[in-house]
Amino acid sequence: MRRQSSTGSWIGAVVVVLAVVAGGVYLARKAMQPGVPASSTPAATASTAAPPAAASIQHPIEQVQSGPATASTAALPALGDSDASVAAALVALAGDSELSSLLVSQQLVARIVATVDALPRHDGLAVFTLPAHAPKGAFAVEEAGGATVPGAANAARYEPYMRVVDAVDPQALVAWYVHAYPLFQQAYRQLGYPKGYFNDRLIVAIDDMLAAPEPAQPPAVVRSKAYYVYADPALESLSTGQKLLLRAGTANEARIKARLRTIRGLLVGQALPAPAGTAG
Repeated sequence: MRRQSSTGSWIGAVVVVLAVVAGGVYLARKAMQPGVPASSTPAATASTAAPPAAASIQHPIEQVQSGPATASTAALPALGDSDASVAAALVALAGDSELSSLLVSQQLVARIVATVDALPRHDGLAVFTLPAHAPKGAFAVEEAGGATVPGAANAARYEPYMRVVDAVDPQALVAWYVHAYPLFQQAYRQLGYPKGYFNDRLIVAIDDMLAAPEPAQPPAVVRSKAYYVYADPALESLSTGQKLLLRAGTANEARIKARLRTIRGLLVGQALPAPAGTAG
């Protein structure tokens, strides 16, 4: 975990959840650096290396089987003028949750796109690319079995984000995403992929996060200069999105993955089976 923030709130469809989304509505957090406000973390420049060029579009947005969405026939604003309408739509999708206080208000689509693009990479995220504010409080550790591990209290810092994850209806989120897709595609091309296809990159990001390990016990961390890294080199070498899930804690990771599986199924028209021993 570098001295960089790791992502935003929902991926979206992660957008999500948006994360990624989703999303897809998730959890921005600077690398495990105790006691330092996120604003003081250096904003590193995101990697500009493009993902391998696909021979063709793998997941055309036109093939997404989305249900009706409120105002789905409304004309889209220009990308540069879309912040207010995109934020309003996302807040409406999240119901009475705290999303309005978590979102960054400027260049929202561009931030979501940059965050989703960076999730499968290994070079972290710069603060200025995040679509959501970082969780409050400092990263805490405790001793267990002779090792230093993330403290149990850390999971509570993510609860406002997790309430958003739980509140958003995945089908409504995907329907809105399909309607607003031209904005995401334009932002992705402006990011430096003139021939890229954002929906394909979103599926790559979701699949990468779904492949994140689920340690039975909190993994050991060690101090490296001013911040903590995982003691296990295999965990320390995980992608940005996978480290994000690990930092969120085991229970939150399971909740996020359940939402991502649902969103992915809606995007590609085929649901992924839940891992053995899970409920969704």
